[in-house]
Amino acid sequence: MRNIDFGMPTLIEISSLHENVELCKRLGLKFIELNMNFPEYQLDSLEERIEEIYQEADNAGIYYTIHLDENLNIADFNPLVRNAYSETVRRTIEVAKKLYPLYEKYGRYTEQALTINMHMNHGIYITLPNRKVQLYAEKKDVYMDFFRHFIKDVETWIGDFNIKIVIENTDGFKDYEITAIDELLKSNYFGLTWDIGHSKAVKEKDVAFIESHMDKLIHMHVHDGTEEPPKNHLALGTGSINLTQRLDTAECVRAKCVLETKTIVALEKSVRWLDKELIKE
Repeated sequence: MRNIDFGMPTLIEISSLHENVELCKRLGLKFIELNMNFPEYQLDSLEERIEEIYQEADNAGIYYTIHLDENLNIADFNPLVRNAYSETVRRTIEVAKKLYPLYEKYGRYTEQALTINMHMNHGIYITLPNRKVQLYAEKKDVYMDFFRHFIKDVETWIGDFNIKIVIENTDGFKDYEITAIDELLKSNYFGLTWDIGHSKAVKEKDVAFIESHMDKLIHMHVHDGTEEPPKNHLALGTGSINLTQRLDTAECVRAKCVLETKTIVALEKSVRWLDKELIKE
């Protein structure tokens, strides 16, 4: 199945971590991306159950990556909200540190960092009579100050651990977000996630930016998709993405790849597609 660590997301169809781990093992995958949008994987639960979570993976010979809550917004103008999100990242890093030995034991390319995936929050827009104004674009200096502070915090929190926060493309980066990501990527504690399905659904809007920072690409979300109509999270081989080309990229940069379909059936179909693709090579 190529020289790539393939993993799976936690699935809404499966309520227990044990069942997710069993599925991961059965499909021959290397890791599970814990999704902190789910109630089962909120920080308090992860912290309270850390020994159990660790042991489940160790018994199966797999490791974990983490996906931060998609609502997370470290540039929120409300300091109470911003500080809560910042504290969420700090404590998530502590969880990742405790799970890190699994990566050392079962990861294929451990010179690449263990990843904590993060979305960019667009913020709100103000509707004027003739246009919409993104508040972060209008208040860009304040927005960037928050990110510079965040970088310093993350560098302190991660310290000597080989862990990185990786920024994922979703529905197209805004200009002010690109400025912020450029600033993040100046630090060795940040990298990029390329979600190839999201990318396809927005007509590859972010590809030029990602390709200009290929040395920072260490994580990928792999699922099929189409431009017209815009669809993603499809099983591999059921959309119009040049998957072989994208997997060549992943192999070249040694990126971990989450097979980010949302159902068991689509995940199984994707693994079968990968098995057939390997036979063709």
